Amino acid sequence: MTDDRLRELHEHLAATAERPVERTASRWLGEAEAVARDLARSDLDPAVRRERLEQVDRLLSEVDSTGDEDADESVAAARDLVDDLLDSA
Repeated sequence: MTDDRLRELHEHLAATAERPVERTASRWLGEAEAVARDLARSDLDPAVRRERLEQVDRLLSEVDSTGDEDADESVAAARDLVDDLLDSA
């Protein structure tokens, strides 16, 4: 896992906060963004890092649609990145 990829994950999720996202999706995305921010900024043990990535994955799985096309694209990119990071962990 690279720090750049973790920062990219956080950036995708942070971008959704600037969009008019449906209320329930916003809650899940806010939690996922907070965990991703911690991942991007902290030097974590690999096992803890994987656990937090799995947490982001679970949170994102709760989001069917944000109600905003740009936010949906950011969520899709974040999901792809989480999958890649978990596969390489």
